[in-house]
Amino acid sequence: MVLLNQTLYPVKMPLKILAVAATSAEADCLTIIPGMELFPVVTGIGSVATAWAMTKHLSSGLVYDLAINIGIAGSYSNEIQPGDVVLPVSDCFADAGIETKSGFLTLAEAGLQDPDAFPFKAGRLNSENRFVSQAARLLRTVHAITVNSATGSESRIKMITQKYKPDIETMEGAAFFYICISENIPFLAIRSISNKVEPRDREKWKIGLALENLSVKLKEVLLTLG
Repeated sequence: MVLLNQTLYPVKMPLKILAVAATSAEADCLTIIPGMELFPVVTGIGSVATAWAMTKHLSSGLVYDLAINIGIAGSYSNEIQPGDVVLPVSDCFADAGIETKSGFLTLAEAGLQDPDAFPFKAGRLNSENRFVSQAARLLRTVHAITVNSATGSESRIKMITQKYKPDIETMEGAAFFYICISENIPFLAIRSISNKVEPRDREKWKIGLALENLSVKLKEVLLTLG
């Protein structure tokens, strides 16, 4: 029997991705990509629901190469319109703080939190890894805030704009960032704009368009990763 010389090549394992979405409609934007294993987790709306669902899922000991947060968002910027899909690279808990006679103070401003205590840097949570760099070739990078109550009044919009100068607003993003950084999981977030942040008017919202575009851009981004 003749043995042929064989060259051993490393077998490329599928990229294991934890896909986190607040609702089933947002999770439905996921698509099957060759060479990737997607594990969707629908958390429910809000930071608490997101934190609990992610912590429970990760406590099983499963290890992922990447975590992605997908969903819709509101835009503060006139340059970011409904239907646009963006890449949040920083986030914060915008309504965690103290109301005073002179205005709102963040926890750091009130002396209750070190703005540079892990996982924060200058009071913000940042997404910095090779996956973000790759996705940034396709999507506009933005700075996000996370709130427990969706902003819908002129006075609140003015306060938040002056304090944080945000591009977009979600109700889950910062919780996702916080857990991924704390657990040392590479991550990125992809958000599609459903509405402008303005005095609340649901008739102007374009959720269908946002979800449709999210599905398209998410697929494009996933195809570039690996």
